[in-house]
Amino acid sequence: MGLVVLLILLGVFFLVVELIFLPGVTLGTILSVASYGAAIYLAFDRFGFVGGMITLFVVVALSLVATVVSLRAKTWQRLALNDKVDGKSQESPAMAVGVGDKGVTISRLSPMGKVEIAGKLYEAKSGGEYIDQRTEVEVVGFENFTVLVKKI
Repeated sequence: MGLVVLLILLGVFFLVVELIFLPGVTLGTILSVASYGAAIYLAFDRFGFVGGMITLFVVVALSLVATVVSLRAKTWQRLALNDKVDGKSQESPAMAVGVGDKGVTISRLSPMGKVEIAGKLYEAKSGGEYIDQRTEVEVVGFENFTVLVKKI
């Protein structure tokens, strides 16, 4: 009797471990099914049909209870990451630079390159024209994280 109870408890333990820590069909599921199977087999073998059916009913009931309790006990919320990500990969140039600001090209814009505006470097795009290095430019707009410029 003690071995059957131990196997049932091990099956419940492996089931809960599977539900909480190792979701998917992994080692926990295999061990749980093996423990349940061994408990049911031993119960039928040692206690006959009635003892085996009672054990089967207990296994099914405990499995349902363990599953419901594991999923409803806010276990997932305790294990989940609840932090918000407020950061950005980079600041949008539209936050620091305004239309009409002037700058100097650091690299040749053909039609994209680097410009320096107010002491900061930005990826820039001309309107299709090629602008040489160290040429003064004016901001005319923004496209995602790119500053749109024109030659002064």
